[in-house]
Amino acid sequence: MKLVILCGGSGTRLWPISRQTTPKQFSKLINDKSLFELTIDRNKNLCDEIIVIVNEQQLGICESQIPLEIKGKTSFIIEPMGKNTAPAICMAALASLGSEILVVASDHLINTLEIYNQCIEQAQSFAKSKRLVTFGIKPTYPETGYGYIESNGTDVVSFKEKPNLETAQEYLKDEKYFWNSGMFCFNADYVLEQYKELSKDILDASKICFEKAKISQNKIFLQKEDMDKIPAESIDYAIMEKSNSVSVVKSNFEWNDLGSYDALYDILDKDKFQNNKNANHYCVNSQNNLILSDSQVIATFDVENLIIVSTNDVVMIGKKGQSQKVKELYEVIKKNKPDLLK
Repeated sequence: MKLVILCGGSGTRLWPISRQTTPKQFSKLINDKSLFELTIDRNKNLCDEIIVIVNEQQLGICESQIPLEIKGKTSFIIEPMGKNTAPAICMAALASLGSEILVVASDHLINTLEIYNQCIEQAQSFAKSKRLVTFGIKPTYPETGYGYIESNGTDVVSFKEKPNLETAQEYLKDEKYFWNSGMFCFNADYVLEQYKELSKDILDASKICFEKAKISQNKIFLQKEDMDKIPAESIDYAIMEKSNSVSVVKSNFEWNDLGSYDALYDILDKDKFQNNKNANHYCVNSQNNLILSDSQVIATFDVENLIIVSTNDVVMIGKKGQSQKVKELYEVIKKNKPDLLK
């Protein structure tokens, strides 16, 4: 089996830590390791080869985080632009004929690795039987920021858009519904058959782009003029929602996509005042705060439930529980101070 790591995405909801050249998957967020490094750690012994799909702007930082011992079994597909997951996964399948591929995101945090490994083993057995496999995470609360999977046993009945709170509460009560993790497992040849049947326009344009790519050692450089012609679409829309051969591995490993500062707060170690532990934070009567600073001292008094993020050029302050609004703030900065996004 080959491991495919999708490194796209700019992590706008974790700005200003996450920037265009150093998005959240490459930021050292957990015990001085990046989410990308943790993704490699938990998967490197499950697969024979690793294919990393990365934007050319981020290739340097991506390469710098590949451990020396696996550099020899790692290759890169380098995109000049983002075209969503359907073209990216199509490219990975074209590079993996005859193999199963395990497709994972570079920015998820996963614990309980023994359970995780069992789920991967089950997924690979499904994939060998000509099934397209997705991983469903058992919901632990009514999340409105995730898509959902409706299941019947191990078969997928339907994919659901991000719900409102009332619908998410109903999903939580119903054992048929799972969070859509964005992880997949396929036989490369079989998923390409599905592209041919269900999204031939993506397959045809991707084949041309793949065949005309420039190759240098372990790097496949896709060309902009060819990639321009590929429709931008997610794998869910292009393939999974249309296929009649989709299985779900019901997964109860600890999973977090760290898509917000609230999600990040939940997984960080806390002090006795329920602030996250940070050597640069000094406080009086301050509790339940997320304080992130690499070097600047942050001193607080009589505050609670705040998010304070300090980088070398930005200080951001907001309320915990409202961190989805960072995406709105990002658009304000994009309009007025675009240099702060790079």
